[in-house]
Amino acid sequence: MQFETVGIVGLGLMGRGIATVLLAHNIRVVAIDPNVESHSYTEKHIEISLPDLPEAANITWRDRFIASTNFAELVDCQFVIESIPEEPELKQQVLGQIEAAVAANVPIATNTSALPISLLQSACQQPERVIGMHWGEPCHLTRFLEIIRGQQTDDTTTAATISVGTQVGKDPTVVKKDVPGFIVNRLAYAMYREAFWLVENDVADVETIDRAFTNAISIWADIAGPFRWMDMTGLAAYGQAMKRLFPELSCEKSVPKMMQQLVDSGAQGTANCRGFYNYTPEEADQWRARWVANTKRTRELADLNYPSAKDPA
Repeated sequence: MQFETVGIVGLGLMGRGIATVLLAHNIRVVAIDPNVESHSYTEKHIEISLPDLPEAANITWRDRFIASTNFAELVDCQFVIESIPEEPELKQQVLGQIEAAVAANVPIATNTSALPISLLQSACQQPERVIGMHWGEPCHLTRFLEIIRGQQTDDTTTAATISVGTQVGKDPTVVKKDVPGFIVNRLAYAMYREAFWLVENDVADVETIDRAFTNAISIWADIAGPFRWMDMTGLAAYGQAMKRLFPELSCEKSVPKMMQQLVDSGAQGTANCRGFYNYTPEEADQWRARWVANTKRTRELADLNYPSAKDPA
């Protein structure tokens, strides 16, 4: 199935990125946000970001981008993506407004990195058409897209969501069970917890841990996941190591003191030049540029190792 018109509700950073990737693949976008200023911010973001994609650098898009404050503008959309802040009650309210505006057969995706889809869909009139989408920043460049089924999500909605993802160049991964953190955040936060344990127990400092981790994982993480890496480097050895190491790993359930102190102090990382490291504005911009450049490189390499899934329809 090919989609011609997709709605987006919420034009924050993620919403702008989603709009960009949809337009880059010749999909008409109807964007809803009560803040009129966000409409112009989104247009600027699209203008700046499209040249990152060689195939979309010269496309005309303004006649395919409609920004409004009125949910009624979603009436002709074939698919709608809600991308507002991670507040369950607010998301449920907005999902209800979307349901009232679109046809009964239109799938509705909620963009979230952690909220339970089953909870969000529980207040909907047609919960079977509600599904989770976890996009990754920068949205227009990554191949990453998690699709999360809630307890009531049906197969038709899942298939449609996979189709949207493949149509815009993503490699969708379907999360069959609505567990907290889905796939990648469960893996990532296990890593973050261990990193804090190492610092708090004076095993190494932040810079040393970052350097060791980068040097180790960079030799395999952009060509293989954890299971293929174990296949490639000796299953038996991992089994033996797990017996010794698993009982020693952190099971901490509270936010690390170091993290809480940074958050309480107002640190926002590169966004305000203060986090685990201090940055000049120029250094913060340089790290952002390195991130974008690496995303492009990683995508090119991933295209060789994991060709995008074919559109199921």
